[in-house]
Amino acid sequence: MYLIVTRSFPPELGGMQSLMWGLSRELSKHYMIKVFADYIKGHEEFDDKASFSIERVGGIKLLRKYRKAQLVNEFIKKNKIEGIIADHWKSLELIKSSKKKYCLIHSKEINHSRGSNLNKRLLNVLNNVENVIANSEFTKNLAISFGVNESKIIVINPGVDRATELDKKTMNKVESLLNMKTPRLITVSRFDKRKNHEKIIMVVRNLKQIYPDIVYICVGYGEEEDNIKSLVKELDLEGQVMFFKDISKDLKNALIAKSNVFVMPSIIHKKSVEGFGIAYVEAAQYGVPSIGGKDGGAADAIDHKKTGLICDGNNLDDIYSCTSSILENKKYLEYGKNAKEFVNKFQWTKIIQDYKKIIN
Repeated sequence: MYLIVTRSFPPELGGMQSLMWGLSRELSKHYMIKVFADYIKGHEEFDDKASFSIERVGGIKLLRKYRKAQLVNEFIKKNKIEGIIADHWKSLELIKSSKKKYCLIHSKEINHSRGSNLNKRLLNVLNNVENVIANSEFTKNLAISFGVNESKIIVINPGVDRATELDKKTMNKVESLLNMKTPRLITVSRFDKRKNHEKIIMVVRNLKQIYPDIVYICVGYGEEEDNIKSLVKELDLEGQVMFFKDISKDLKNALIAKSNVFVMPSIIHKKSVEGFGIAYVEAAQYGVPSIGGKDGGAADAIDHKKTGLICDGNNLDDIYSCTSSILENKKYLEYGKNAKEFVNKFQWTKIIQDYKKIIN
């Protein structure tokens, strides 16, 4: 049996939640799995449908970590366990066991200055596990720079499920919403500084002169939402920028499928950095190429000049140049076709083989 200890798990939404669910589900097809996850309101219906045991741990955040570790430690004493897989170094910090441990790293959570208290704590965990599983080459190099033992690090990109067939009715609804607007840019993400919505909006203002019917679709929510909407109003782009939030997964996927280019030229903002960018892969599944930023793990998800473009997210001219070039002569059609083929390597059925090699 393998234990999975995670702070992020469905039915809560998010990239980490999807990753830990996919990993748990795929591993359960080959091994006995038990998941220790944080309590989420309404989890009962979700958990009942899972093919493995899920134990939820509630309480205030500060104490939850200790309670979960105590439950895991007690479970290990009473059961035969082969190993423990965690989503975060903090999930392993209080687990006292000689069993093999594996820890996933994503970038933001290890981005602490050398010698700082957090850096010392994470090194104490990560340099004493069997393997550290980085979500990209960028995250691996970041970990090495902060003192993680290179010999322990293995890069395994996040997996994705095969794209679901899109409902014709939903596709028609999207076409009606977009009302013949073209070309179509889209970003699906939280509204925060790292995702760089502001610069994309500035690029749209300039591209409007060449493409009067251009549209930029923003799907998501977050602390920067009001600022982004104010910028749209200030630049008189309310006819070019569309906002969607709290929408169904089907509608979100249909909006992606009906778009021409996925744009998310991420930057490093304070300690926040894009470790991989599963959104690029999800767009590629629908034949939509991406523009990503050079600061982060986008290069693992985008094959530059083949399935999309990597640009300097801090440089407005570079974002404009990349966006302009991918739209010119509908270059996105060729990139999109390549992206749909490229994305096959991220299917969970293939990614899980890399995990099996490690834990076997």
